[in-house]
Amino acid sequence: MDKGYLIPEWKASVDEIWAVLNRTAQMQQENAEQIKAMGAEADRHSQKIDEQLEKNAKEMEELKKTVKRVTKNIGGVNRSVGELVEILISARLWEKFPQYNFKRAFRRMPVFDENKRPVREIDILLSNTLFGMAVEVKRNFDNEKYVDDHLDRMETIRKYPPAEIAGKQILGAVAGGVVSPEMQHYAHKSGLYVIEMTGKTAAVVPPPDGFVPRMW
Repeated sequence: MDKGYLIPEWKASVDEIWAVLNRTAQMQQENAEQIKAMGAEADRHSQKIDEQLEKNAKEMEELKKTVKRVTKNIGGVNRSVGELVEILISARLWEKFPQYNFKRAFRRMPVFDENKRPVREIDILLSNTLFGMAVEVKRNFDNEKYVDDHLDRMETIRKYPPAEIAGKQILGAVAGGVVSPEMQHYAHKSGLYVIEMTGKTAAVVPPPDGFVPRMW
């Protein structure tokens, strides 16, 4: 007899065998119940996730509407502030240039080309019998582009002068609620006057020595 492998003698009783089988069946039942419970929990969790995603989607949509509404309101506020600055600066602005003795002031003066099409607009136009002054107003004058654009505007005004200043010498000026020192220097260097808000009124920024206003 090959004694390389020994088969143990089975000594378990019938009761012990039934106990093992019953315990096995019980464990299988417990496992099935746990799996079922885990599945139900997963379904509940999945439902909660779906509900949270739906809630988040609704909140995101409301947020988008709020952002759009606030952005629109901010744009309106910016326009209102810009218009307020323009009104405050234009109030009795002709008195700020006694050397030219301006008599009249206009706001939002359109400039038309030879085909009567509007090509530019002058924020504030001052005039008398000899001179005109076109003033460009910004809430914050802090970009050289604003000065360059006004210089280009002056060329257009010279080419297509409104009737009020036709045949007159035309000066240019830039104005703002705030005009940075760099822009003051750049504007003066370009031959433009500079006007800035001081409290509830406007004042002409003293030009540097040797300043010669440019005429168009």
